[in-house]
Amino acid sequence: MAYAQGAAGPVRILAIESSCDEAAAAVIEDGHRILSSVVASQIAIHRAYGGVVPEVASRQHLRTLLPVVEQALREASIGWDAIDAVAATYGPGLAGSLLVGLSAAKGLAYARRKPLLGINHLEGHIYANWLDVEGEVEPPPFPALCLVVSGGHTDLVLMRGHGQFDRLGRTVDDAAGEAYDKVARLLGLGFPGGPAIDRAAREHGPAGIQLPRAWLPGTWNFSFSGLKTAVLHLTREAQPPSVSEIAAAFQEAVVDVLVTKTVRATEEYDARVILLAGGVAANSALRREFARRATTPVCVPPPQYCTDNAAMIGAAAYFRYIAGERSDFTLDVRPGLSLAS
Repeated sequence: MAYAQGAAGPVRILAIESSCDEAAAAVIEDGHRILSSVVASQIAIHRAYGGVVPEVASRQHLRTLLPVVEQALREASIGWDAIDAVAATYGPGLAGSLLVGLSAAKGLAYARRKPLLGINHLEGHIYANWLDVEGEVEPPPFPALCLVVSGGHTDLVLMRGHGQFDRLGRTVDDAAGEAYDKVARLLGLGFPGGPAIDRAAREHGPAGIQLPRAWLPGTWNFSFSGLKTAVLHLTREAQPPSVSEIAAAFQEAVVDVLVTKTVRATEEYDARVILLAGGVAANSALRREFARRATTPVCVPPPQYCTDNAAMIGAAAYFRYIAGERSDFTLDVRPGLSLAS
């Protein structure tokens, strides 16, 4: 199966992503070729607060988003005449941050007389697996079992075709990435928590303690709040284990549940491939465990395309564009948007 191309030649999408604390823009050709990808991160700004402050994030987007768009166009070495459509994330995410990005996309699309496409942020994460980063690759086959695991979401989704998603399960409390951030604060490891815990766990190696797993039998759902509470109790013991050992035990518990449920669902639904998506997909232990235990091929984007970026939004937008979909300029942000029912 080859990548599709527009009937009149290459299709180029200018994409904008601003759902949280990254202001990003990219130019994507035919849903896979990255002509440019620019991300302005706010990690250094929010680190002082121990997490993302929504009002600070949206105000920073107002300062940085248009310069990021201009840089993406420069790096792609193309002008507006070569852009076929403008795409932007409209949910889920922080309302103020989404509003800045979508408003910018609407203004640019209207001024340049280009079609507008509103894209689901979670769908974008999945389509990061279509990005051709290191040369020509074959697109993933269907049906695909998708694990979207990030700071705000943990969803297990069956993808039957482009734009066809059935959600099998989701977190019933904390998302995995949220649990990482909270546990990192408990352990004094700073923000963001995912990379910090991953580093600490590698320093220790296999943990000598075992933390609980919430299996939620009979469902494909996840739960991480009890695991977080178990870590809190450990830190309050008279002689607690080392920070690195707690980090290792926590990460082993999270990874075990994510991999076990995903592999079982893949077998249950006869999926041909596993697609990892979202910021936590950059976690080294998660990648290793999937490589060790999965019985079907596993696709995972390079780490820089697991975290929030606009290239993934452009990839998702391409397939909706060639299917004839367009968004109305009355489109509003939807902070609580889900990927599937």
